Amino acid sequence: MGVLGALPEGLVCRPIEEADFPAVIDCLGRGFPARSRRHWQDAFARMARRPAVDDLPRYGYVLDRSGVIGGVILTLFFRAWSGEGEAIRCNLSSWAVDEAFRPYAGKLIMTAMRRRDVTYLSITPAPTTLKVTEALRFKRFADGQHVFLPALARMEPGLRVAEAHPDGAELAGLPEHERRLLLEHAALGCDALVCVAGDGVYPFVFRQRRILRGRVPCSQVIFCRSHAELARCAGALGRHFLRKARVLAVVDASASVPGLPGRYFAGVGPKYARGPHAPLPGDLAFTEFAVFDS
Repeated sequence: MGVLGALPEGLVCRPIEEADFPAVIDCLGRGFPARSRRHWQDAFARMARRPAVDDLPRYGYVLDRSGVIGGVILTLFFRAWSGEGEAIRCNLSSWAVDEAFRPYAGKLIMTAMRRRDVTYLSITPAPTTLKVTEALRFKRFADGQHVFLPALARMEPGLRVAEAHPDGAELAGLPEHERRLLLEHAALGCDALVCVAGDGVYPFVFRQRRILRGRVPCSQVIFCRSHAELARCAGALGRHFLRKARVLAVVDASASVPGLPGRYFAGVGPKYARGPHAPLPGDLAFTEFAVFDS
């Protein structure tokens, strides 16, 4: 992972500034050659529109040697709701370090993780960084993924699905933090939905993506309160997505999810967290899955 002591003269680890964007995108392009330059430009534009959290970096950190940027890690800080109230989480993303800067890669990630009150997420770790992730004491909050056909789930009578809108009457049945979550994800281009039942309103966020080498469209679960609520509403949600020609859905899990007709894939897309408020499987709100274009 590289040394964690003092950096040599001329090399600094500092927050990303907007003037750095071209050089940062160059570095990310070297680290992730399958991603287009437009992908990173759009990512930074979306990050710029997100509200800052306290005095924490809006974009992330770079390794800068006398004006030459050779290492990048992106940080998406956001406020989340846990059982104890509001908490801060940070999605660590897109860790790219040039060969000449590799001895100092550890300094980059440790600088990004300096706040002990923040829960850090690693939700797209590359196979080559899994050992580093676990050495940093990240713990899995989802071991794999459950792929399912929601339209085949049991349809509970009386359930209906509505899209989230600022003036939607259905949102009145939700607490403020969930109303905000739905509307902000709708603004990011996600499917922000509520399932209305006789005993309450249930919030969900999905993001369209493609699986099986980009050939098959599906709906990735970005937010649900629990697998149980997802299973209860899956039939109604599935019929909603049939109108969009999306048959499959994917949710993070650590075992097969009862009530969701499909198959669990262990070890596929594991998700990690380190800190006091790890999310439940099925909660990827405000992470790169929602903020970045797929």
